[in-house]
Amino acid sequence: MPIVVDIDVMLAKRKMAVGTLAERVGITPANLAVLKNGRAKAVRFTTLEALCEVLECQPGDLLRWEPDGEEPRAHV
Repeated sequence: MPIVVDIDVMLAKRKMAVGTLAERVGITPANLAVLKNGRAKAVRFTTLEALCEVLECQPGDLLRWEPDGEEPRAHV
């Protein structure tokens, strides 16, 4: 998929657990896992805003575009 989700990178940088992030954002851990693992088809702007607020980051820190056929690379 050309859009890569780097929530795990931001979680590591902030030393925050997935469950803590889900609770603070107000979504279920299962829905956060779907988003984090790149299986989501869409993300609401309100959810993206909450993620950015809790993780103190910009949307571009969480989402990036990769052309089809390229392996996603770590973005640290």
